[in-house]
Amino acid sequence: MPELDIAEVAHRAGVPASTLRFYEEKGLITPTGRRGLRRQYDPAVLERLSLIALGRTAGFSLDEITRMFAPDGQPRIDRRMLAARADELDRKIQELGALRDSLRHAAACPAPSHAECPTFRRLLRAAAAGVVGTPRRTTPRTPRKQTSRQP
Repeated sequence: MPELDIAEVAHRAGVPASTLRFYEEKGLITPTGRRGLRRQYDPAVLERLSLIALGRTAGFSLDEITRMFAPDGQPRIDRRMLAARADELDRKIQELGALRDSLRHAAACPAPSHAECPTFRRLLRAAAAGVVGTPRRTTPRTPRKQTSRQP
Protein backbone atom coordinates (compact mmCIF):
# COMPACT_ATOMS: atom_id res chain seq x y z
CA MET A 1 0.00 0.00 0.00
CA PRO A 2 1.42 3.41 -0.88
CA GLU A 3 2.42 5.91 1.75
CA LEU A 4 -0.05 8.55 2.83
CA ASP A 5 0.71 12.22 3.06
CA ILE A 6 -0.11 14.22 6.17
CA ALA A 7 -3.33 15.65 4.71
CA GLU A 8 -4.67 12.16 3.90
CA VAL A 9 -3.75 10.83 7.36
CA ALA A 10 -5.37 13.84 9.01
CA HIS A 11 -8.52 13.34 6.95
CA ARG A 12 -8.78 9.59 7.59
CA ALA A 13 -7.96 9.89 11.31
CA GLY A 14 -10.28 12.86 11.79
CA VAL A 15 -7.62 15.04 13.42
CA PRO A 16 -5.97 18.24 12.26
CA ALA A 17 -2.49 18.06 10.75
CA SER A 18 -1.26 20.10 13.73
CA THR A 19 -2.23 17.19 16.00
CA LEU A 20 -0.18 14.82 13.86
CA ARG A 21 2.82 17.15 14.09
CA PHE A 22 2.33 17.38 17.87
CA TYR A 23 2.12 13.57 18.16
CA GLU A 24 5.31 13.40 16.15
CA GLU A 25 7.03 15.78 18.60
CA LYS A 26 5.84 13.58 21.49
CA GLY A 27 7.24 10.49 19.77
CA LEU A 28 3.84 8.87 19.30
CA ILE A 29 4.07 8.66 15.51
CA THR A 30 6.92 8.88 13.03
CA PRO A 31 6.73 9.89 9.39
CA THR A 32 8.52 7.68 6.90
CA GLY A 33 9.88 10.70 5.05
CA ARG A 34 8.79 13.64 2.95
CA ARG A 35 7.53 14.24 -0.53
CA GLY A 36 8.39 17.84 -1.15
CA LEU A 37 7.40 19.64 2.05
CA ARG A 38 4.70 17.15 3.03
CA ARG A 39 5.29 14.45 5.61
CA GLN A 40 4.59 10.88 4.47
CA TYR A 41 3.32 8.10 6.71
CA ASP A 42 3.00 4.36 6.48
CA PRO A 43 -0.70 3.40 6.36
CA ALA A 44 -0.19 1.52 9.66
CA VAL A 45 -0.09 4.94 11.35
CA LEU A 46 -3.89 4.96 11.12
CA GLU A 47 -4.13 1.98 13.48
CA ARG A 48 -1.67 3.62 15.84
CA LEU A 49 -3.75 6.82 15.77
CA SER A 50 -6.82 4.72 16.61
CA LEU A 51 -5.00 3.30 19.65
CA ILE A 52 -3.99 6.82 20.69
CA ALA A 53 -7.61 8.00 20.32
CA LEU A 54 -8.82 5.04 22.39
CA GLY A 55 -6.29 5.84 25.10
CA ARG A 56 -7.31 9.51 25.14
CA THR A 57 -10.98 8.54 25.36
CA ALA A 58 -10.14 6.27 28.31
CA GLY A 59 -8.52 9.24 30.02
CA PHE A 60 -4.84 8.39 29.62
CA SER A 61 -2.39 11.26 29.20
CA LEU A 62 -0.21 11.43 26.12
CA ASP A 63 2.80 10.58 28.28
CA GLU A 64 1.02 7.46 29.52
CA ILE A 65 0.08 6.54 25.96
CA THR A 66 3.68 7.08 24.81
CA ARG A 67 4.80 4.49 27.37
CA MET A 68 2.26 2.04 25.93
CA PHE A 69 4.42 1.59 22.84
CA ALA A 70 7.71 -0.29 22.67
CA PRO A 71 10.67 1.36 20.90
CA ASP A 72 9.84 -0.67 17.78
CA GLY A 73 6.35 0.91 17.74
CA GLN A 74 4.47 -2.20 18.81
CA PRO A 75 1.89 -1.86 21.59
CA ARG A 76 3.30 -2.66 25.03
CA ILE A 77 0.37 -2.08 27.31
CA ASP A 78 0.58 -2.51 31.07
CA ARG A 79 -2.46 -4.63 31.91
CA ARG A 80 -2.45 -3.49 35.55
CA MET A 81 -2.69 0.11 34.38
CA LEU A 82 -5.66 -0.83 32.19
CA ALA A 83 -7.35 -2.62 35.10
CA ALA A 84 -6.78 0.40 37.36
CA ARG A 85 -8.31 2.72 34.75
CA ALA A 86 -11.28 0.36 34.36
CA ASP A 87 -11.76 0.50 38.14
CA GLU A 88 -11.65 4.32 37.98
CA LEU A 89 -14.25 4.27 35.23
CA ASP A 90 -16.46 1.96 37.33
CA ARG A 91 -16.29 4.47 40.20
CA LYS A 92 -17.07 7.34 37.84
CA ILE A 93 -20.02 5.42 36.37
CA GLN A 94 -21.38 4.90 39.90
CA GLU A 95 -20.95 8.60 40.69
CA LEU A 96 -22.63 9.66 37.46
CA GLY A 97 -25.46 7.17 38.03
CA ALA A 98 -26.09 8.61 41.50
CA LEU A 99 -26.00 12.13 40.09
CA ARG A 100 -28.41 11.14 37.30
CA ASP A 101 -30.79 9.61 39.84
CA SER A 102 -30.61 12.77 41.94
CA LEU A 103 -31.45 14.94 38.96
CA ARG A 104 -34.32 12.67 37.96
CA HIS A 105 -35.69 12.85 41.49
CA ALA A 106 -35.46 16.64 41.51
CA ALA A 107 -37.22 16.81 38.12
CA ALA A 108 -40.09 14.51 39.15
CA CYS A 109 -40.32 15.30 42.87
CA PRO A 110 -43.98 15.35 43.98
CA ALA A 111 -43.35 17.84 46.81
CA PRO A 112 -45.01 21.24 46.34
CA SER A 113 -41.55 22.83 46.35
CA HIS A 114 -38.05 21.41 46.40
CA ALA A 115 -37.48 23.16 49.72
CA GLU A 116 -40.13 20.86 51.23
CA CYS A 117 -38.65 17.64 49.84
CA PRO A 118 -36.47 15.81 52.37
CA THR A 119 -34.67 13.91 49.60
CA PHE A 120 -33.86 17.12 47.73
CA ARG A 121 -32.68 18.82 50.92
CA ARG A 122 -30.41 15.83 51.62
CA LEU A 123 -29.01 16.15 48.10
CA LEU A 124 -28.32 19.85 48.70
CA ARG A 125 -26.43 19.06 51.91
CA ALA A 126 -24.43 16.40 50.07
CA ALA A 127 -23.63 18.87 47.27
CA ALA A 128 -22.51 21.47 49.81
CA ALA A 129 -20.24 18.85 51.37
CA GLY A 130 -18.88 17.91 47.93
CA VAL A 131 -20.21 14.37 48.03
CA VAL A 132 -23.03 14.41 45.47
CA GLY A 133 -22.58 11.46 43.21
CA THR A 134 -20.35 9.50 45.55
CA PRO A 135 -21.30 5.88 46.02
CA ARG A 136 -23.49 5.07 48.99
CA ARG A 137 -21.83 3.90 52.17
CA THR A 138 -21.59 0.12 52.36
CA THR A 139 -20.65 -0.07 56.04
CA PRO A 140 -23.24 0.57 58.73
CA ARG A 141 -23.36 4.06 60.11
CA THR A 142 -22.76 4.78 63.74
CA PRO A 143 -26.10 5.81 65.25
CA ARG A 144 -26.34 9.51 65.96
CA LYS A 145 -26.93 10.71 69.45
CA GLN A 146 -30.56 11.74 69.80
CA THR A 147 -31.08 15.31 70.90
CA SER A 148 -34.33 16.65 72.15
CA ARG A 149 -35.84 19.57 70.32
CA GLN A 150 -37.54 22.25 72.24
CA PRO A 151 -40.03 24.62 70.67
